[in-house]
Amino acid sequence: MAVDRERVAHLTRELLLAIGEDPERPGLTHTPERVAELYTELFAGVGEDPGAPLARTISVSQGPAPDTLPSGAVLLRGIRFRSVCEHHLLPFAGHAHIAYLPGEQVVGLGALVKVVEILASRPQVQERLGEQVADAIATHLDAHGVLVVMDAVHGCVTMRGGRQTEASTLTIAARGAYTDPVARAELIALIGGASGSLA
Repeated sequence: MAVDRERVAHLTRELLLAIGEDPERPGLTHTPERVAELYTELFAGVGEDPGAPLARTISVSQGPAPDTLPSGAVLLRGIRFRSVCEHHLLPFAGHAHIAYLPGEQVVGLGALVKVVEILASRPQVQERLGEQVADAIATHLDAHGVLVVMDAVHGCVTMRGGRQTEASTLTIAARGAYTDPVARAELIALIGGASGSLA
């Protein structure tokens, strides 16, 4: 479902009036259209299927290197993402780290990035976002385990209330083999070595 840009622009104008501003003054005359364009980008994932990027898989036993089967996790670190908190419609942004333990099928690494982008491009909370990414990978790949670690800074923490500008939020979602803390400890150590925040 596409964002209704005309309606967003109209409602943005109404919002400006509601806060006591003049939407016709210089500096604000094009703001409704700018916000409509922004929202089209920020919420492009609404209604999109996060499993679609995972539909094209590669057989590890019948693929281009059948003698080189994965014996451990595939770990993609440092995926930059941004989203919008559904509570205050303020942004949050950070890095996602994804690991999965392949079965017979693997997927192109760009597909994992796309899953994050689709699910982040909708009104969200970080706790649910990580779980949704883990569910999409566990459901659509033949994976024996999935681990999703997200580390993000939230506008609702840095810009309002206590205004904790240095605070970040860390969430972990695990499926299959990685629900065992011992099994995921090595991966979390590897992720921490990349970001410096999880060590």
